[in-house]
Amino acid sequence: MPMKMPMLAAAPMVESCCRPLVSEPRAVRDLAEPEIGAMWALYSRYYGGTSEPLFRADLARKTDVILSRDAGGGVRGFSTIEVSRAKFEGEEIAVIFSGDTIIDHRFWAKNDFAFAWLRFAAAAKSRAPGIPLYWLLIVKGHRTYRYLHVFACRYFPAPGWGTPAREQRLIDQLAGDRFGSAYHPARGIVRFPDSHGHLKPEWAAVPVNARARPEVAYFLRRNPGYASGDELVCLCEIAEDNMKGLTRRVFRQGLAEPHPAA
Repeated sequence: MPMKMPMLAAAPMVESCCRPLVSEPRAVRDLAEPEIGAMWALYSRYYGGTSEPLFRADLARKTDVILSRDAGGGVRGFSTIEVSRAKFEGEEIAVIFSGDTIIDHRFWAKNDFAFAWLRFAAAAKSRAPGIPLYWLLIVKGHRTYRYLHVFACRYFPAPGWGTPAREQRLIDQLAGDRFGSAYHPARGIVRFPDSHGHLKPEWAAVPVNARARPEVAYFLRRNPGYASGDELVCLCEIAEDNMKGLTRRVFRQGLAEPHPAA
């Protein structure tokens, strides 16, 4: 988010936009060609070290996307998602993996994108309430990493507490299965031989005042190669009792909404 979830890493001074966004989940299979083209155009404005064929191949492996549009219908943000099931130490679990994510910098102050993601997560949870649901994301920007602190009471890795052995084994299993030898468990980092996408320099710099935040300092310490495309593997259980404040209220509202079968 950037995120691999809803936000970019640091950025130069920019003007914000007061116009609202409308964000909604879409199945990847239902995306029209002009929408995919607009997604790539937006993504390539902020990311280097990638290509349109690589972007499209990655999108084809996903199941869903949160798509944000402005009042005129233009694509202003998106986050690709893969929802899957796995077995972990004899237990069935569900996993939401956040892939390519970008928001037009003029709309960073808007909450609708994050709320749409929370409603999507609530829908996934409500369809299988008895199965633990985890959010797996790989992070190459400090703003994305800070979302975990805003969203959740407990997430891993994090400043202030260590990663329990069970959660570390789960991280290693999920990241190892997904990324193979590109995952380096000793550092908790995904590093490809060639970058699969990294923020362009003007968006990757971290302001001095941001570095004073504990979450930012921790992210930079754990992932010093973020600007070259290294990604920190993070895990968070998606459950109402692990949500904070406003995110808990939005998530609870999402759980109460009717959801069609997956």
